[in-house]
Amino acid sequence: MKNHILIVTSNSSGDKNIENTGVYLEEFAVPYLIFKATNYNIDVASPKGGLSPVDIRSMSCSNPVEWDDCIKILRQTKKISDLNLDKYDVLFFSGGHGPMFDIAYDDEVKKVVEYFYQKNKIIAAICHGVVALISAKDKNNNPIVKNKKITSFTNKEEHIIKFDEFMPFLLETKLKELGANYIEMKPWSEHVEVDNNIITGQNQNSATLLAEKVIEKLN
Repeated sequence: MKNHILIVTSNSSGDKNIENTGVYLEEFAVPYLIFKATNYNIDVASPKGGLSPVDIRSMSCSNPVEWDDCIKILRQTKKISDLNLDKYDVLFFSGGHGPMFDIAYDDEVKKVVEYFYQKNKIIAAICHGVVALISAKDKNNNPIVKNKKITSFTNKEEHIIKFDEFMPFLLETKLKELGANYIEMKPWSEHVEVDNNIITGQNQNSATLLAEKVIEKLN
């Protein structure tokens, strides 16, 4: 039986302080194409459904041609609340700054993450997509990231690109406040942490390794 993967993306393109953001294309396209090549069933969803904006900073003429099809997929995402979660084996959150403005606060996202956690299914996230984990609690009402080895886009990386002042909060700081065993490598390192069924990647350069770790877990 084929595995089913649910990829969740953002509907946000930022706010008055930071515009034209959204999904960082590499962090969606690379895992999506790797999962597709393994012949898994994939659904792409977002809190509202419909358009999941692509960060213009991730658009380049040097991007692989096959990423163009991924942009089309992001224009017509499913709505999370319309899905039957029972059929999915993996929940994956792509990154970009968009998630900091909607995924971080979305009640439906919280429910989905808690459902996968309680069912001991794989939860993966990359870069700012890791923000999807911050609201979720375990059966004892503790943050699911507490005492877990977690990585994400780091405060240093945020500072380097000068977006730290535009964020609602700094993701690394928030994860540490929640008790995560936060692990970072030097900026732009390929870096993935695996703690049981939670798999997190630091930045866009970690997209391939993260997807490979998800497949490793499934197999």
